Amino acid sequence: NLATALSILGQKNLIIDLDPQGNATTGLGKSNNDESKNIYNLLIKKINLKEGLQKTDIKNLDIFGSNVNLSGLEVETANDQNRAFILKEILNVNSEIINRYDNIFIDCPPSLSLLTIMALVSANEILVPLQTEFFALEGITQLIKTIDRIKVNLNPKLSIRGILLTMFDKRNKLSSQVDKEARNYFKDKVYQSVIPRNVRLSEAPSHGQPCVAYDKTCSGSKAYLKLAEEFRKQKKEIGSAA
Repeated sequence: NLATALSILGQKNLIIDLDPQGNATTGLGKSNNDESKNIYNLLIKKINLKEGLQKTDIKNLDIFGSNVNLSGLEVETANDQNRAFILKEILNVNSEIINRYDNIFIDCPPSLSLLTIMALVSANEILVPLQTEFFALEGITQLIKTIDRIKVNLNPKLSIRGILLTMFDKRNKLSSQVDKEARNYFKDKVYQSVIPRNVRLSEAPSHGQPCVAYDKTCSGSKAYLKLAEEFRKQKKEIGSAA
């Protein structure tokens, strides 16, 4: 949804779906059963980056889709000492293609697996979606420890770009509590934009569309468009500071 909102605002975006479930792929109307154009084939060097890129129905938004075969990569690369760097090396070799995009989003699986490590090694920044529920806060402390370890050993440039509060329910006291705790701990790293619980956000993927395209007037889409503005402004500030 963020990538779609940024594309609507005129930026060129690429989504790399590194989750074997392939939700980002199907959520953009593409098949996660495609046996040729998928990230697994790219990582095992069966295809190159250019061959696997797919245009979506959203102008300015491309995707490199996922496939369930990706779940076996960890076992298949067990003897490769440099396996954490496979994706990074591919992106570096294809810098001419990569540099065409304003933003590249790597969608990670919901666990700290090899695939997540690959993404963290390849990325400059992390955007963390945080559900406004109690256990989500516990999970984020584990993630921070992992990020610190990766910064020391594998990717010293890695930083947290921002933390996005999602599934926020203003009627629920716990949502407000998690919001408060997250802002106390992470300060200005937490985006002002908060994504609410919204039926349309849940519906949109089953239609193969991001919610921002499916129903741009609903509260969820408005929140993502607001986030896109905040994200873009943040990028300008980072650029001017650098």
